[in-house]
Amino acid sequence: MSVPDATVSHPETAWWLRLHRALMPDYNRKAAVYWWTVVALGAASAGFSLMQVAALPAGATVRIAVGIAVAMIAGAFPVKIPRSKSSFAAGEIFIFLLLLMHGPAAAALASAGEACVGAIRTSTRWTSRIASPMMAALSMFVAGTLFAVLTATLKSRGLYNEGVLLFSSVLFAVLYFLLNTLLVTMVVFLKRSQMIVWSEWVGSFGWVGIAYAGTASVATLLYLVFERFGVGVLLAATPIIAMLLTTLHYYFRQQEAVEQSRRSRLEAAEREAAQAAKHACELQESERRFHSAFTHASIGMALVAVDGEVLQVNEALSRLLGYGSREIIGRRLHDFAVEGETALFDDRLAWVVQQGAEETSVELRWRHRGGDEVWVALHCSLFSDFKSSAPCLIVQAQDVTARRRAENRLQHIAYHDGLTDLPNRSRFNERLQQAIERSHSGARHHFAVMFLDFDRFKIINDSLGHRAGDEFLVQVSRRILERVREGDLVARLGGDEFAILMTDLEDQVQATALADRLQRVLRAPFLISGSEISITASIGITFSSFGYRAPGDVLRDADLAMYRAKTQGKARYAVFDTSLHAQVTRQLHLENDLRRAIDTDQLTLAYQPIFRLSDGKLAGCEALTRWNHPTHGTIHPKTFIPIAEESGLIGRISLWAAEHSCQQLRTWRDHNPEFSDLTMHVNISGNDLCQMAFAEQVTRVLMQSGIPPHHLTLEITENILMDRLESARETMSYLRNQGVAISVDDFGTGYSSLSYLSSLPISSLKIDASFVQKLEANTSDTEVVRAIVMLGHSLKKTVIAEGIETPAQLKLLRDLGCELGQGFHLAEPLTGAQIERLTGASSAVRDMLDRVGDAKIVPLFA
Repeated sequence: MSVPDATVSHPETAWWLRLHRALMPDYNRKAAVYWWTVVALGAASAGFSLMQVAALPAGATVRIAVGIAVAMIAGAFPVKIPRSKSSFAAGEIFIFLLLLMHGPAAAALASAGEACVGAIRTSTRWTSRIASPMMAALSMFVAGTLFAVLTATLKSRGLYNEGVLLFSSVLFAVLYFLLNTLLVTMVVFLKRSQMIVWSEWVGSFGWVGIAYAGTASVATLLYLVFERFGVGVLLAATPIIAMLLTTLHYYFRQQEAVEQSRRSRLEAAEREAAQAAKHACELQESERRFHSAFTHASIGMALVAVDGEVLQVNEALSRLLGYGSREIIGRRLHDFAVEGETALFDDRLAWVVQQGAEETSVELRWRHRGGDEVWVALHCSLFSDFKSSAPCLIVQAQDVTARRRAENRLQHIAYHDGLTDLPNRSRFNERLQQAIERSHSGARHHFAVMFLDFDRFKIINDSLGHRAGDEFLVQVSRRILERVREGDLVARLGGDEFAILMTDLEDQVQATALADRLQRVLRAPFLISGSEISITASIGITFSSFGYRAPGDVLRDADLAMYRAKTQGKARYAVFDTSLHAQVTRQLHLENDLRRAIDTDQLTLAYQPIFRLSDGKLAGCEALTRWNHPTHGTIHPKTFIPIAEESGLIGRISLWAAEHSCQQLRTWRDHNPEFSDLTMHVNISGNDLCQMAFAEQVTRVLMQSGIPPHHLTLEITENILMDRLESARETMSYLRNQGVAISVDDFGTGYSSLSYLSSLPISSLKIDASFVQKLEANTSDTEVVRAIVMLGHSLKKTVIAEGIETPAQLKLLRDLGCELGQGFHLAEPLTGAQIERLTGASSAVRDMLDRVGDAKIVPLFA
């Protein structure tokens, strides 16, 4: 059995329903049924009337058509009744005339035509345009038929005469009015579902019935004239009627205009009278409010004569000055101004009185009775009192002392450092700009700028806390202020950076002498949080002789000089010269080239072997980054590594070195089983060790290369490790937990403490090459190396010596118990392919160890 289709097809909406919705969207069912019923009856009446007219003789048909046309034309030009919203059309005269002359059929058609014209003129809805003609036709047909039956009955009984005809016509007209109006208004009441209130209905449309009665009378009279004198008189009367209606129309229009003009004048006079009365009341009320506001105002107010004499004051002004009102009245207001500002107040008063200005404002100081200065904001304007013939001034005085003090405080805050209370960078730049402009105006206005930065200031914050660092900055700012000349400007630019502006220099020696004084005074210990701290500063100096135009250029060059002092060993000053610009420009170009070198594989790795000194076996390699510049050739790591650290590229280089060295180690292990225990040493920066993201990237590199974590050793110099110790602890612990070894490079040159070495996750110590290279000539350095080896053994750290260049160094290190070593005496940095051939070379190292003392410095690979 097949399943029937569940889809139900809906028949299209019938055309009559669509028409109903379009024409009658707001009609309910009763109103719609009534509308269709009346329209149908009206259409039947109009159709029946049309058939009857068509059956008449041609002459009668023409007269009826002319009468219908005249009725329709008259309906297009209604006459508006003055002082009313209603109007009437003259078409009814001709409709009633057609009724008397040709019967109800002709009158019904004329009524329908006239109603059609009126509906089109007054409404845009098709329901009205259709229903109005049909209702008029139906009403006229019914009323006209009754009129014809009544007339015939009266004639048959001999009761018909002109008077009866006139009365019958008026009665018929009222009946027609009732039927037609009722049919039309019933639609509205049915739509609203309301009952007809006959009193309101008669009140709204009663005048229409009177107008119909009047037009019926006129039509009857015209009919009687027609009966007696023929159609000629009727034709002659038509234009006369039109003329009378036109005259009436224009007369009504003129009367309406006259009425409108009269009403407008009356309304204007009433408005003017009301405004005058209102103005008088407002004037009195304003005067009352003014005196009340003047007396009780919270700000000081005074009425002052044009010569400055005080006429009246309020209580607030008396409190502001500390005098009673009687002590103020009669005196001149400028008497209360602070000396030196009296003229300013008098100028403002003259500006208003003599120049005709409406108002003026000024802020100045008044002297309180107690002697204090009070800042007041004065507002002065002309004031006219209808009781006084002479003009005067009204002065408002508001105490703005608190605001002025706050503004001065904000001004101080905006241009001074919140910690040291020294001028800040904005204030320094402002004064420096003035000094630059003065230096261009004359040869005697030379200046110098000193840029101070404290060496290793970060140690104070890391070890003693930021509060101790702030206390140090406060103390050091006081020391600097005590040593500068009077008139020199000392500013804190930010952090531990200070700047000094020296103006009116006689020679450059004054600036360098101040730098020497500052170096001496800053070397003296500071007592910070109960601890004595000694710290040094690097100072950069530049002079106005370079022809500066902008403060930023001066600070830039002083900053460059300060960095030169740091690179020369810190705790000194350096004077700027133009060669620093070339150096900075070269560094900038190298930075851009280095960025491209990382992306275009210009970097390579060299591997320096690390041997076990006990038997000469290859233990590992140190990966060394090399840069072969396409234009400048080989660039030494001491040149590009600092640039990489300053520009933030060191992280990418460190990760690149770790990734490529681990891949190389994996290649060696795959090709030669003897390399299975080989370790790889990679140098990293302090920034790398402080970033957990770097440690996670190293872990991913190890996973991708398949190298066991304990075969990778990350080397960081002792100084950098101690500087970043607190920030690096978490990362070091993470790496150690992953199995990655950490080695302290250049050990012995820093300031590591035993507590740090014992607690940090460090696996090895690498003795700095400077100690190794002095083993032959200086016994004290030998003892230092011995101490480092013993320290490493006691802490269970592997000790590596770097920079081995002579057989004597090699023998002494071996005798001291150093486990691992590297240097040119053993092997130079090699390529990856050369490292693979070191299996046999290890025996050469063993032979070298056996004959130390006689061996020459012969690298394994040239």
